[in-house]
Amino acid sequence: MPPRRAPSLLSVVQSRAPSPNLPEEDEFQFFDTVDELQQHGINVQDILKLKSAAINTVSGVNMTTRRQMLKIKGMSEAKVEKIKEAAHKILGSSFSTGVEVQEKRKRVNLISTGSKSVDSILGGGLMSQSISEVYGEFRTGKTQLAHTMSVVAQLPPELGGASGKVGLKLSVPVLLTDKFDKVAYIDTEGTFRPDRVRSIADRFGVDGNMALENILYARAFNSEHQMELINECSLRFAEDKDYRLLIVDSIMALFRVDYSGRGELSERQQKLAQMLSKLAKLAEEYNICVLLTNQVQSDPGATMTFVAGGALKPIGGHILSHASATRMFLRKGLSV
Repeated sequence: MPPRRAPSLLSVVQSRAPSPNLPEEDEFQFFDTVDELQQHGINVQDILKLKSAAINTVSGVNMTTRRQMLKIKGMSEAKVEKIKEAAHKILGSSFSTGVEVQEKRKRVNLISTGSKSVDSILGGGLMSQSISEVYGEFRTGKTQLAHTMSVVAQLPPELGGASGKVGLKLSVPVLLTDKFDKVAYIDTEGTFRPDRVRSIADRFGVDGNMALENILYARAFNSEHQMELINECSLRFAEDKDYRLLIVDSIMALFRVDYSGRGELSERQQKLAQMLSKLAKLAEEYNICVLLTNQVQSDPGATMTFVAGGALKPIGGHILSHASATRMFLRKGLSV
């Protein structure tokens, strides 16, 4: 077993530490691109094949099974083994001490939800390297939260952006530049509204055009297209290291259309599990926060219980509930 690679000196500090003495190019890199495999005997053609299969980092190679890699056109068992060995040499041992894990956890970013009350409940905001889910009925604020976080994630840390642990200072005007964080937004219901982003940007005192410029938007029309967009995000994240938030609004809407009835339930859940596994890997691989909005369904059997939400429960089953590290239920308030 090869020795574990020595941790970088900058790995013990938080992501994008605001130190003026460190140039931007010297910031800690969360991942190694697959291009580094070329230094270990892997030819360029095989690296391009990995990229075509949405495997853009060395960690991604380690996360992908040999069975999946063999499905890539032009990959043989010998090539797969050679690539796996090269990735293992770069990454070193997969085991680490508890102290090393604790130091790595210091790289986890916190992104404010835009609400101090919600942030206090969540311990500061939504965390990177994990999936957060918000579900509820129609018109409960799920998309509004997604729009708000697409702006807040771009703010400096002291205003609640990535790694921000300080309350929002709404009176301080902020000028966003290209060095600030970016957001990827996958819309499955056609509810993304640029004018709403502008109004939210005005609330935080930032330029609306720059806030929109830092949002990478895509409209998904079916569950397969949704998976293709997520794979494309992997390539974007590898090329541009400024992304800190991926929003999927909503995660289950297209699955409800593409799969119907109990006869297709098993296939739907299998495809959903693959998508959630990809999202979880993206979150950990690129140190980003993944925010999913979700719809609800009626549960007649819960009408006699005292469970929060009553007869409503999120769709997606146990697969989605196990994948989400944080789940928030939104419900309509009493009309005044």
